[in-house]
Amino acid sequence: MTEEQSFYDEIGGFETFRTIVATFYKGVADDEVLRPLYPEEDLGPAEERFLLFLVQYWGGPTTYSDQRGHPRLRMRHAPFEVNLEARDRWLTHFRAGLDAVDLTPEQDARFWEYVEHAANFMVNTPG
Repeated sequence: MTEEQSFYDEIGGFETFRTIVATFYKGVADDEVLRPLYPEEDLGPAEERFLLFLVQYWGGPTTYSDQRGHPRLRMRHAPFEVNLEARDRWLTHFRAGLDAVDLTPEQDARFWEYVEHAANFMVNTPG
């Protein structure tokens, strides 16, 4: 990765992120633990928000913040009980998303390190 090239660009840009997030939400749609955490009947808006967040986080366009402001992840997720089981299910579906794209082992490890940290950070309910 060069100084001018973001991780977003390095791994393939928007379409790579779209594949990761679409695969993730395909798993969430049928998950009896995670699906109830999404109050909308249609997961499309949540999928779009997550896609835009990840794109921005990894150096792509700032559409997420332009539309929604600061991510404030803990605050936005506070109304939902996120326990260890939910974290583990979330990680399972994200792993499937990463496995659906062609990343080098180094790219995968970098992305996965962030994902594990974020998943642990979101746990707000013991048990």
